[in-house]
Amino acid sequence: MEKLEMLYEGKAKKVYKTEDPKLFIVDYKDDATAFNGLKKGQIAGKGVVNNTMANIIFKMLEEKGIPTHLVEQLSERETLVKAVKILPLEVIIRNVSAGSFSKRYGVEEGILFKKPVLEFSYKNDDLGDPLINDDHILALELTTKEQLADVKKYAYAVNEALKEFFLERELKLIDFKIEFGLYDGKVILADEISPDTCRLWDVNTNEKMDKDRFRRDLGNVEETYQEVFSRIQK
Repeated sequence: MEKLEMLYEGKAKKVYKTEDPKLFIVDYKDDATAFNGLKKGQIAGKGVVNNTMANIIFKMLEEKGIPTHLVEQLSERETLVKAVKILPLEVIIRNVSAGSFSKRYGVEEGILFKKPVLEFSYKNDDLGDPLINDDHILALELTTKEQLADVKKYAYAVNEALKEFFLERELKLIDFKIEFGLYDGKVILADEISPDTCRLWDVNTNEKMDKDRFRRDLGNVEETYQEVFSRIQK
C-alpha cells in the first residue's frame, strides 16, 4: 500500500490517501506541542513509540469488542487505518484530578474520583477547543443522539480496559483524551492512545510518565517515553 497525496497534517501526525478510498496511511512525527500549540518542540523517537504503542492498545481493545480504525502497522512510524470521518469532539475521561481539571476548579492533583468524569471539548483550534456538553453537541449537530450514546459507551469501556492494562504495567491511568470517527456510518475509535494523549503516573512513585514532562519542563522526556514503551511491550 503506497502513500498518495497528503490529506492532513496535524500536530503529531500526517494522514495520506491510498489507492483504496476506504484506507488511509498515518505517519507519526516526533513534533511535540502543548497548550494548544503555544509550546512547541521535538521528542526524539516519539513517533515510533506512539505509533507502536497505539497499535498494541488498539489490538487489545478490539479483542474486548471496541471497534477501532486499526488495519495493520506498516513500519515503525506508519500504520494503515480505516478512512474514518473524525467527529469534531475530544473525549476526555478523568479518573484522578490533574492538569486542567485541577487548574479550572482549584483542586489539588491526585484526588481519586468516586466514578470517572467524562468531558467533551469542541475540536476547534481557533476557538481553543472549548468544553461543551451533550446539549451543545446536539445543538451544533456535531453528532446524532445515537452516535453520542455510542461515543459515551465506548469511552467508558476504553477507560476500564486501559486502567487494567496499565495497572498490569505498574502505571496508573490518571486521565486520557480519545477521538472517534464514522466508518460505514458507525462510530469507531480513531486517532491514538499514547503518552501524548494519556496522563500516566508510576504506581510506586507517582512519577509523571507522559507528556507532562514536556509541558512542565520536568526533563527526561525521551527516556520516560522509552520507559513507558518498554513496559507496554511486556
